[in-house]
Amino acid sequence: LEDLQDTFDFCFKVHYLPGADRTSDPQYAQQAQALQSKLQILDRQRREVLAQMQQLLGRSETLQDFLQQELGAWRERQQRACMGAPADTRLRPLETWFTELGQGLFQLLQLLRALGNLQQKVTYERDPLKAETPLLEQRLRELLTYLLQSAFVVEQQPSMPNPCKRPLVLRTASKFSTRARLLIRLHDRNHRMEAKIHIDRSGRPGFRKFNILTSSSKTLLAGDSPQDGLVCDFQYLTLKEQKDSRSGKGSKGAGEGPLVVTEELHLITFTLAYAYCGLELELQTTSLPFVIISNNNQLSSAWASILWFNMLSHNPKASGTPPAPGP
Repeated sequence: LEDLQDTFDFCFKVHYLPGADRTSDPQYAQQAQALQSKLQILDRQRREVLAQMQQLLGRSETLQDFLQQELGAWRERQQRACMGAPADTRLRPLETWFTELGQGLFQLLQLLRALGNLQQKVTYERDPLKAETPLLEQRLRELLTYLLQSAFVVEQQPSMPNPCKRPLVLRTASKFSTRARLLIRLHDRNHRMEAKIHIDRSGRPGFRKFNILTSSSKTLLAGDSPQDGLVCDFQYLTLKEQKDSRSGKGSKGAGEGPLVVTEELHLITFTLAYAYCGLELELQTTSLPFVIISNNNQLSSAWASILWFNMLSHNPKASGTPPAPGP
């Protein structure tokens, strides 16, 4: 397409003289007819390229739907694994599929920009590049944004290192770890990619409030084990309850407020500043709800809340344990 355009552009500049009256020149008429023929070929080729891109975007949307189904199945397996069920929670297959699709979409984005450059050099009346390229780029950016947002997942749910402790039950002043992964292994090496974690970012009314001690941010560099993928690994974190300024004590006890301590479901949110090929996004993902206790006597009740939630609710942002189903 670029070669066709360069040939047309050269012939146009050589044979077409604006303002010159050469209507009686038979050779000029032949040259004008040849130019018109070249323009028709160029226009047809542009339309074919755009049609192929439309087709590829349609296939990409279909493939993305399949990936969302696979990702949903993985989330269900991870949820069962947190309750102790044997389940395969490896992410390498999903990481390979997401990366391949992301790479293809970013290549289409580069191709669209190249088409935009061609259109700036040579355009004409009813130029399909001028009309369709912006719409295709908007559709492609929406596809990439959705794919990247869904590719940011919590690989390891919040848990304490002691094997006898239950996952998703954390104790104040005790260390815990959690890890998120970006399944698309593409990033700009010149961009500082920073990941942050927040607890109860949306602010749940009536719940105790906590601060995450130690580092709550991490910068991912190009040299951080690229063979292991793009991982936000937070270790040796601790939680400290915020004191109620009105009483000088903790916000509430185990039997006060709308929910008892072991029924409060908290969330950790990961955010990641992502950039690649001129596309900059803030990606976000959320952990499964977890319970925060202050002593081991609350462990069994907290674990019961976790089991109850994971068996009855599919909404990770629920604010409390779901009610029992009716008869």
